[in-house]
Amino acid sequence: MLYDFLKRFAVRPLIRVFFRVDLRGLENVPDTGAVILASNHLSVSDSVFLPAMLERPVIFLAKDEYFNGRGLKGRVTAWFFRNINQLPMDRSGGRKSAASLASANRALGEGKVLGIYPEGTRSPDGRLYRAKLGVAKLALESGAPVVPVAMIGTDKAQPIGRTIPRPGKIGIKIGKPLNFDRLAGKHDDPQALRQCADEIRQAINVLSGQSYVDVYAPSKAKK
Repeated sequence: MLYDFLKRFAVRPLIRVFFRVDLRGLENVPDTGAVILASNHLSVSDSVFLPAMLERPVIFLAKDEYFNGRGLKGRVTAWFFRNINQLPMDRSGGRKSAASLASANRALGEGKVLGIYPEGTRSPDGRLYRAKLGVAKLALESGAPVVPVAMIGTDKAQPIGRTIPRPGKIGIKIGKPLNFDRLAGKHDDPQALRQCADEIRQAINVLSGQSYVDVYAPSKAKK
């Protein structure tokens, strides 16, 4: 499979050569079964660094703009993201967003590892923003444990506008799984969804140490 080849023989070796990755909490990722990795989002490279350092394949929900670019660069970008197990996530709401979540739910139903950014987009300033409800809906519908993740320093390695990450130190902190059995069956209850999303965000915040902003992140960060 191209994903495994790229990870083991291209991406991971390059990361080990050019980046000093401080990985903590790897034992908190279950060896088998469905799991949701819920991470803060500082850089495009988050979707590369995290999966590369885990043994289990990770399917990430990535914004659909990465799959719809024009010209040669757009086609290459779309090819790359598809081949590193990315699923396009439509963030416009309504049926398109529901379809994106349904494809993620199918992956969880197959016992896979799903990565998601609860903020819905990259932080424009390094702070942590309010979690959207998609991560909560997936957690409550699937019953999968949610493992909080903090990416640290990726915005310094590849800030918004930079195409290729610069060598440096990267931190990845993985927290203990969160279980939401007490909210089972409430995936259509707005209060339960908000409670779940806030608990996931708080767990990420403890790991990352970021300043928190109680609003949704701007959906159009400059590239």
